[in-house]
Amino acid sequence: MIKKGMMAVCGLVCAMAVNAQNAYDAERLLGNDLNGTARYVGMGGAMGALGGDISVMSSNPAGIGIFRSNDFSASFGFNNTTTESAFNGTSMKEDKTRASFDQIGFVYTHKIGNTTSLRYVNFGFNYHKSKNFNRLFGMGGQLDGFSQSWQLAQEMDNWGVNSSAVFDNILDAQNPYREYWNKYPVLGVLGATTGVIDYFDGAVMGWDGYSNNFYSQEKGGINQYDFNVAFNIEDRVYIGATLGIYDVQYDRYSSYTEELNDDYGEENGGYTLENYYGLEGTGVDLKLGVIFRPIEDSPFRLGLAIHTPTWYELTESYNASLSSDILAYESPYSQTLSDNLDYNYLSYDYRMITPWKFNVSAGTTLGGLVALGAEYEYADYGSSKLEDIDGYELGDQPSVEAFLKGVHTFRIGMEARLAPQFSVRAGYNYTSAAFSDDAYSALAAYRTSTDFNNTKDKNTLTFGMGYRGNVVYADLAYKYDAYKSDFYAFDDIDLPATKVDNNRHQVVFTLGARF
Repeated sequence: MIKKGMMAVCGLVCAMAVNAQNAYDAERLLGNDLNGTARYVGMGGAMGALGGDISVMSSNPAGIGIFRSNDFSASFGFNNTTTESAFNGTSMKEDKTRASFDQIGFVYTHKIGNTTSLRYVNFGFNYHKSKNFNRLFGMGGQLDGFSQSWQLAQEMDNWGVNSSAVFDNILDAQNPYREYWNKYPVLGVLGATTGVIDYFDGAVMGWDGYSNNFYSQEKGGINQYDFNVAFNIEDRVYIGATLGIYDVQYDRYSSYTEELNDDYGEENGGYTLENYYGLEGTGVDLKLGVIFRPIEDSPFRLGLAIHTPTWYELTESYNASLSSDILAYESPYSQTLSDNLDYNYLSYDYRMITPWKFNVSAGTTLGGLVALGAEYEYADYGSSKLEDIDGYELGDQPSVEAFLKGVHTFRIGMEARLAPQFSVRAGYNYTSAAFSDDAYSALAAYRTSTDFNNTKDKNTLTFGMGYRGNVVYADLAYKYDAYKSDFYAFDDIDLPATKVDNNRHQVVFTLGARF
């Protein structure tokens, strides 16, 4: 079997990487979920040129300049995430429902005058959950001889374990994890000390896999805090700026089990790899926007916004355990990294710089009864940067540039007033795939998980309704996200992808007041 790990990019990573961050770690923090007030969600977020909603300060800060009265709102609801996998004829399904607090914010308006060029100066604050990581996933089926153990064996060979003497030195070391830190991949050493890989016939070798089972649980999200100022100039030009503060919390547990065959196709026991991963940190960015009416007597508006990169300061921590009960050996083996390495080895501080983002929007109203909005947004995910705390490029930065693409997002939305106080809404989003077709995750020095998930284009449908009183208003929205992905439990170019359908249903309720 020809391994992807033999490709030139992986060779470069194996030679240089002393850290685990790669394109998949970068992509996790890129992009946002469609979330915020129920009105914003119900219109598909296509309000960059229309403005007049608290949540729009995160896409086009100038939209807060539309306000002529103070506003306060809070939003909450429910999320249901479902994943369905299919691998070699075996299907699995996982789903999770959670309550969520999605948004709280206010706008304070300060009127300057009716005859001055500057009509209003408005200030706003909004919290919302910009990304939701909560997800359960499971897959499994017949392996037909493929095995994760061969990836571990290949990586050990790439790192210079090319004789039985070298392999035996690892096994004989009192603490091989500490003694060979940075010299051999951690997961390879775990495999060697538990019999998942061994040295036979002049090479490091794995086993033939009979079947596998993978399960993961992800929790957390990215909380976004926006601070906005916006200006209304002659009721035709609106400009604004938003300072964004981000709080990241991500936790992941995964378990991978293989049942093995020996050289004669007979049952040979198996092994289980468990991984624990945590990521936390903060980020900051700046968004600048403008809305203008090119024709004085027309409600048609154009919007432009530029988002600077988000500068993240991050800390990751991890732990792994590998236990085996391979019949070819006399007894079971079990190893846990935290039993052999302290926190200083199992955590890492680094920085990430996201790409610039550009947003163009248009919007209009028809007879005061219908509002229409459309947006296009672009960000070159491949320009993201991974750096250590001293500002030096991390070893697997080439994977970001090679495997992440420019991402295009289209949004359209409408709102129709059925009665003076009641409206209905609908929207649609399309987001192109972030990963190139040949993307994969290399097994760098500290990486103890081999799985990766290549997501495809995402489609989002939204519907909503709203009530507007003299002071109090209430909105309800439903959002449906759907995208497919190719999942691989480990890296082998011949391993068939696990086909995954990912779906998320969200209901958002907003209660607010304008005064």
